[in-house]
Amino acid sequence: MILPSHTENFQLSYSCHLYAFKYTAFLSLLAFFLQPSSIIQVEGNEIDKISLVAIKNMIIDDPFRIMDSWNETIHFCDWPGVSCGRRHRRVTVLDLSCLKLRGTFSPSIGNLSFLHVLKLQNNSFSGEIPSELGYLHKLQVLRLDNNSFTGHIPSNISGCFNLFSVVLSYNMLVGIIPAELGTLLKLQQLLLVSNYFTGGIPPSLGNLSTLDTFLASKNNLVGKIPDELCQLPNLKYFVVNENNLSGTLPPCLFNHSSMVAIDVGSNHIEGKLPPLLGITLPNLQFLSIHRNNITGNIPVTLSNSTKLQFLVAGRNGLTGKVPPLGNLLNVRRFLVAYNHLGKGEDDDLSFLTTLVNATSLELLELNTNNFGGVLPASVSNLSSELIELSLSYNQISGKLPRGISNLKKLEAFFGAYNRFYGEIPSEIGDLINLQELALLGNLLSGQIPISFGNLASLTRLSLRENNLRGRIPSSLGKCHNLELLDLGSNNISGFIPSEILEISSLSEGLDLSHNHLTGILQKEIGKLSNLGYLNLSDNKLRGQIPTTLGTCLKLEALDLNNNNFQGSIPSTMNNLRGLELLVLSHNNLSGEIPRFLKDFKFLQVVDLSSNNLEGEIPIGGIFNNVSVVSIIGNRNLCGGIPELDLPACSAEVKKEKKSGFPLKIVIPVVSGLIGLTSIVCFLGIPQLGGSRKAPVTDTPENSTIRVSYQHLHRETDGFSVSNLLGMGAFGSVYKGISEDDGTVFAVKVLDLSHHAASKSFLAECEILKNIRHRNIVKVLSACSSIDYEGNEFKAIVYAYMDKGSLQEWLHFTPQESHEHKKLGFLQRLNIAIDVACALDYLHNDCQPPIIHRDLKPSNILLDENMTGHVGDFGLARFIPPAIHNSSANPKTSTCVGGTIGYTPPGKG
Repeated sequence: MILPSHTENFQLSYSCHLYAFKYTAFLSLLAFFLQPSSIIQVEGNEIDKISLVAIKNMIIDDPFRIMDSWNETIHFCDWPGVSCGRRHRRVTVLDLSCLKLRGTFSPSIGNLSFLHVLKLQNNSFSGEIPSELGYLHKLQVLRLDNNSFTGHIPSNISGCFNLFSVVLSYNMLVGIIPAELGTLLKLQQLLLVSNYFTGGIPPSLGNLSTLDTFLASKNNLVGKIPDELCQLPNLKYFVVNENNLSGTLPPCLFNHSSMVAIDVGSNHIEGKLPPLLGITLPNLQFLSIHRNNITGNIPVTLSNSTKLQFLVAGRNGLTGKVPPLGNLLNVRRFLVAYNHLGKGEDDDLSFLTTLVNATSLELLELNTNNFGGVLPASVSNLSSELIELSLSYNQISGKLPRGISNLKKLEAFFGAYNRFYGEIPSEIGDLINLQELALLGNLLSGQIPISFGNLASLTRLSLRENNLRGRIPSSLGKCHNLELLDLGSNNISGFIPSEILEISSLSEGLDLSHNHLTGILQKEIGKLSNLGYLNLSDNKLRGQIPTTLGTCLKLEALDLNNNNFQGSIPSTMNNLRGLELLVLSHNNLSGEIPRFLKDFKFLQVVDLSSNNLEGEIPIGGIFNNVSVVSIIGNRNLCGGIPELDLPACSAEVKKEKKSGFPLKIVIPVVSGLIGLTSIVCFLGIPQLGGSRKAPVTDTPENSTIRVSYQHLHRETDGFSVSNLLGMGAFGSVYKGISEDDGTVFAVKVLDLSHHAASKSFLAECEILKNIRHRNIVKVLSACSSIDYEGNEFKAIVYAYMDKGSLQEWLHFTPQESHEHKKLGFLQRLNIAIDVACALDYLHNDCQPPIIHRDLKPSNILLDENMTGHVGDFGLARFIPPAIHNSSANPKTSTCVGGTIGYTPPGKG
């Protein structure tokens, strides 16, 4: 239950327990009262002291060492927590609250016959409540709340006939609520919250004419609410939520004009709300009937309860239209979700206009009803204190009001599964406190607003099942607290921005399924190390599944179904041991089914159907259950359990799988051949049998693309410093991502203030336009244009090299040492071969031949496979035919170029 603030404090501050009756204590107390009056004061004082010492001795843990002060050095009336009357010097108050004391409570408490107040709340006392409490006839306040007392409430508590406050909340008490409590005619507060009480509410409580507070929520009470409670003229707080009460609400309960709070939520109560509720309860501040079977309309008179702050009526069977609420100026929470309110008509939400003067409104939950019509623009004028607006699962139509940005404190906006259409207002991006936005299941169109990047507090964004188009804005990457991003089932196109894949807070899931996304799944996916599920199914993604996916260690579900992924299933997925669902069907995957999948203990579904997988199917684990494994549509699979009905694997397949010996023989042989080839390339020895044809790349010549300054500016985020890859003598190189298919590229922007930059640009274009070789950085395009400031702009677009330059691998700084592994001998040899073959091609297969003139590690770039590529031809030159064919003195060749103090091997 959510009570008004003063009631919350009252509820949390009280609780009480009672112990079993001890006959011996009764006899000692009786003997005490039979002493001569002249001795009573002295021995009474001594008995109080002895009783306090007995209480101390049963405390086994005293972290604040309060009991150390209970000693002979000071009078017991001055002990901490003890107060005595001035006249008789007898103990009247024992307050040991909030001291973290642990132990059982001594029956000697029954000897403190002058005790008025006993406060033990907020400790760790256990055991039963001493029945000796029944002899404390002067006791007025009993607080035992927030401990671990067990057992029953002693029935002889009726002996404490002066009690006006009993607080036993938050313990582990059992049994019924004693009917004897009905004899405590001075009782004003009875708080029994959060125990294990059974049975019904005693009708005898109707005798307590002074009772103003009865709190018994979170127990196991059954039966009806007694009509006798209607006899309590001073009752203000009646709270019995979270029990198993049934029957109907007594109509007379709503006739107490003094009533402040009624909470019967989470029971099995039936019936209707009284039509005159608002008139008979003018002081009502809190009304909760949620999770019951209440039917009928919300009374029209509700608005007369002008002090109402909380209406909690969700999950019932309420029907009809919500009446005008214009007089509820103090309402803070209006919660009527999960009912049958509204009639699907245009004026169903007209009552919202009457709430604009409720300046304290914080929560408005109308979801899961039958509300129809357009969301009125007046919703933008609701309280500036509103933190949640929930409209999901209704029949609301029209456009989302742009003025919703006025609700500056809004933290959650739920509008799912309605009939909203039109564009999502960009003004929502002004709601900087927004944490959850759910607009899924509507008819929304247009693009996702770029302004959503301003929602720094956003944790959940769900826009699935709409008609959204365009691209995913990279600005969403600024939502550094995002845990769920669901854009599935729209018409979104373009590539997946790398910025999205760098939101490390994504933990619940990333769902971009059922769209028209293209391009590759970039390696940045590995940065989502906390991701729970990834669904990219039914798109047009291509390329290989990135090996970095193996760093998403918390992944439980992976669905890449119906794309154009190719290559093998990465071995790094062996790390995804928490996978429960793996769907890679309807792609172009090849290679074998990884054997490690059979060891995934949590895997429940595997769908690898309609690919080009081959080889032996693993046996064991999930692969022993054909009902949860789908491999149909792979023609070259074999083996597996008999139920798969596949042919047995040939001896060659098994031998290839088991034997690693041939590889050990092949590696040295191949290495030797590669070494010989490198020597041949470096020496420039012609191939026997005639001239050689130039090795070419796999990409055809007509793959060159045309670009403009505008495209390059957008695709590099305005040549942002964050995309800067490096700087050279004639310009800077930036990383870009194609808007068309997500291809990553590098673009060198010439610094035309340098007098030789234009010459370098023309030379490089001239050199590279007709050469193609797998070891030469491929030029994708070039651009000569005017920038936004009217200045001349020249740039060359290259294929992107994932691993950077050889310089970075050979001479990395200590700060970079963790980012690179050291190059092994074979890697160095392979790169040398790559460079040698590139130079051999330039020198011997190009007509006319080309000399690079600036070959150095920083101009040798490495792709994702660590293949070397020669780049930066800004200083390269053609060798004139006369010089190339002449045996004249080498001094007749072109002048030396390149880096000062260094003569590269490319200098002919």
